[in-house]
Amino acid sequence: MTDKATLQILANHFRAASEAMAYTLYRTAQSTFVKETEDFTVMLVTPDGATFSVPLDYGATWYPGLDYGPGIRAIGSYEDGDICFTNDPYAGFVATHTPDMHMWKPIIVDGELICFAAGHIHNTDMGGAVPASLSRTLTEVHQEGIRFPPSKLYEAGVLNTEILGIMRTNVRQPDQNWGDLKAFVGALNTGERKVREIIAKFGVEAVKTGMQDMLDYGESQARELLRTVPDGVYRFQDYCDEDSLDGHPCRLALKLTIDGDEAELDFTGSDPQLTSSLNVPTGGNPRHTLMLVGVYYILYSLNQNLMLNMGLTRPFRCILPEGSVVNPTFPAAVGMRSLTCGRLRSLIFGAFAQAIPERMPAAPAGSSSIVNVMTTDNRTGRRIIAAIDPIVGGSGGMPWRDGTDGSGADGAYLKNTPVEINEAEVPIEILRYRLAPGTGGAGRWRGGLGTELEFRVFSPNTRITIRNRDRSRFRPWGILGGKAGVPSGSVLNPGTGRARDLGNADFVIADPGDVFRIVSPGGGGRGSPLDREPERVLVDVQRGFLTHEQAADDYGVILAGDTIDADATAVRRAEMRDASANGAFFDFGPERTAYEATWTPKAYDTLSGILFALPVEWRFWVKHRIFEALEEDGDAGDGTARILEAYEALVAAHPQMRRAVSA
Repeated sequence: MTDKATLQILANHFRAASEAMAYTLYRTAQSTFVKETEDFTVMLVTPDGATFSVPLDYGATWYPGLDYGPGIRAIGSYEDGDICFTNDPYAGFVATHTPDMHMWKPIIVDGELICFAAGHIHNTDMGGAVPASLSRTLTEVHQEGIRFPPSKLYEAGVLNTEILGIMRTNVRQPDQNWGDLKAFVGALNTGERKVREIIAKFGVEAVKTGMQDMLDYGESQARELLRTVPDGVYRFQDYCDEDSLDGHPCRLALKLTIDGDEAELDFTGSDPQLTSSLNVPTGGNPRHTLMLVGVYYILYSLNQNLMLNMGLTRPFRCILPEGSVVNPTFPAAVGMRSLTCGRLRSLIFGAFAQAIPERMPAAPAGSSSIVNVMTTDNRTGRRIIAAIDPIVGGSGGMPWRDGTDGSGADGAYLKNTPVEINEAEVPIEILRYRLAPGTGGAGRWRGGLGTELEFRVFSPNTRITIRNRDRSRFRPWGILGGKAGVPSGSVLNPGTGRARDLGNADFVIADPGDVFRIVSPGGGGRGSPLDREPERVLVDVQRGFLTHEQAADDYGVILAGDTIDADATAVRRAEMRDASANGAFFDFGPERTAYEATWTPKAYDTLSGILFALPVEWRFWVKHRIFEALEEDGDAGDGTARILEAYEALVAAHPQMRRAVSA
């Protein structure tokens, strides 16, 4: 076993190697989405696939617990100079949608495999039915672009030009994809060089032992933090706005059980797999990294000296019902799994907020819309496709401060792209890019503001995809008396006679002169807004974050210009306190409150019992027919009895359903 001092020194060296890999990729990539937004990862991985070191300063933050084992084992043997890759979401569940190209390179010393340099880049496009490959409208993985099972892109240092040619033929921007891949190869080579330097300094055996001890130490840190959380069972549910285009809400349910230094996350009761692309491909892995991202964020917030690696996942176990939205079966579409992952993080935050309310914030925006534009440059005739910006909402109000504006905590790693770069690379005119006033949930600690982007296009048939559009119906929740954040919105040609509310649509075609506007949601508030100091409210008004009317209506603060009317404020707040006595722990907003008057937990339990008794191919269809029956009925109140009636009517109309169940 490595002593603690040496272990920390080794960890620092490995992190420095990871940072060097990330910096190489960041500085040499070609696509805006990699070189500006930083949707990439790099890591160092043990011979059996466990991630043991990641950077902290660059890239995405979802993958410290990623298991490369299934991909590594799919390759028969390794030699110096090999570089393997996959983007197939169903090939071991390493890659989880087609634009994410995962690659790994063996680091072999004196004939012995010591570890791998690995990571992923998000390719702006991998072909498929829509530009940028992803839309909730897609129904099977075959529509989401070309897929490569685990294969060798380089064998003993020699590029497989045939595989590269297949890729270039099937994507919309082949030079951009190949440029990013070359940058990625450079990053892996950097990682190999840095690891060899570490081995030269410390020796092979010290490095091999240190890797395993780092994983063990990450586990012990996670267990130590879990022991500070009260034992108990904590239930929470949340919703994606739609389960398909113009569909019904997608429910995600969690029963979190804390028992000493272990935790079980049971997702039973979540919706069946969808015939849209919001499914999360986990293969049922009880420690799949996508299911535990919210856990990483909580643990790291509680201890910023945490050793981020796969050891953190060991005290946790997820229950992921087969054929559900969190464990779909092939060939379910999965391209928009990041939308659902945003809600899974909110789900985990909501459960832990009940367990440790004094340490947890309100809900972050939970919606990071990635705006992609495919258009034609009128000067050159060249077709261009690029990611414009991640439109990230605010974070939730914290236990000690306001939520961060325009940087939604769980989506904050997606970096802002400067307006000048967007306009230089894409023929559009950005008219407005700012924090969105009034979007943060009211509270003692205000929710962070959302962001607003508005731009004009100049070419016919400009296609705009807005990946991860959500939270246009169900708001980010507030806690402990704080109010829910303002939902997101999207409009084509705002303020004109041709204005069209796009709702939750994630794909729109625009023509010359059309203006597109999107506003992200704000974070939820924490604590009663009536406890917020009037001086803070005044400052928000002066900054343009609130109007005078919002100050009065949400916070009970009466302003006369830039002056607080203390007497009128005291009267107004006393009236508001009387009206809001006995507030609930969570504030979900009026939309969810109205929805759950019919769709109670009991009603959903009844629905889940029906659906999961059916074969997978029947579940989504039956769910929609039951929802339609209840909507036609229109009566308020618990829908449990009406769900059973609607199902029996379906069985009577389609007797083959009963045979499908018995089979």
